[in-house]
Amino acid sequence: MNCTRFLCVIGCMLGLAAPATAQTLEPALSTRTLVNVDPHAHYKVVYDIHSAETAAGISKGLFYARGLIEAYRKQGVTPQQLDIHLVMHGEAAQYLLIDTTYRDVVDDPFAVNLNAKITQDLLNLGVSVEICHSVMKSKGWTADDVLPGVTIVHDGYTRIVKLQNDGYAYIGGF
Repeated sequence: MNCTRFLCVIGCMLGLAAPATAQTLEPALSTRTLVNVDPHAHYKVVYDIHSAETAAGISKGLFYARGLIEAYRKQGVTPQQLDIHLVMHGEAAQYLLIDTTYRDVVDDPFAVNLNAKITQDLLNLGVSVEICHSVMKSKGWTADDVLPGVTIVHDGYTRIVKLQNDGYAYIGGF
């Protein structure tokens, strides 16, 4: 028993007690350097978006691409400094369809493609939103079925490879 008290007293004297440790760590955390991007640089990014997964009711890839623009904005980088390509293929391609075609794809006569607004917002920010022609062909979609402003590329994979060869940072998993 005396040994336990002795260790507690020694620990408190050395600043090892939990409250003292928490108090001494807090200022140390606030003095650490936060690494930011260069606000004067230009950034090139290609997103590989092929999944039908959603976040906040829209394509997960579109959602996170918009989030990237906001993350850069918070660090002083304007949308004009970003060169972003969203290559949508596979199941994600359906998110770039006009409402009438989208309704047929999801088999719901009342469906509205909620991705149309964010797609237009991204286009307005200078993002290149691209759809795979190979998917379009396999699904029987034409250029008239695709949202205005969306670029049609021969196929998703060769487009992604080309952009990577041109120095674009690859972001996948969507």
